[in-house]
Amino acid sequence: MDTVSSSWRIERCSITDPDSARLVEEVQVEYVARYGSRDETPIEPGYFEPPAGAFLVGYLDGVAVATGAWRRRTDVDALGSNAAAEIKRMYVVPAARGRGRARAMLEHLERTAASSGAEVMILETGTGQPEAIALYGSAGYEPIAGFGHYRSSPLNRCMARRLTS
Repeated sequence: MDTVSSSWRIERCSITDPDSARLVEEVQVEYVARYGSRDETPIEPGYFEPPAGAFLVGYLDGVAVATGAWRRRTDVDALGSNAAAEIKRMYVVPAARGRGRARAMLEHLERTAASSGAEVMILETGTGQPEAIALYGSAGYEPIAGFGHYRSSPLNRCMARRLTS
């Protein structure tokens, strides 16, 4: 598995940056294919501005191929803490999958969230994304009570993991 490469880098970007916007639109197209509609979770660009969040783009050979973001959440109690960071917009383009890019992005998200004071990382995913559920499970995430925009959906799966500083 090609997990580290001199041509792979992760940069903090704005969600409105052209590379970010293109990848967010691609993940929305994937949601339509998997669930029949776009993700309607309310998202504001300010959610991902320091110190309350981060939006990250992964570049392979200078091309944006992955995204991941987190935003602070104090309204969700998970694993005994409400000092949470919520993962949003994790995505790797199909051509770059299977080479450890999602795991590298996840680890980067966890490090940056922990350095901002988050104690627990939380996320929403769904049954239409078995690869994501497997990735998070293999990284130590465990099921938690539903939260967020789709908390009442039978397809919703919420997970969390304690962070180390």
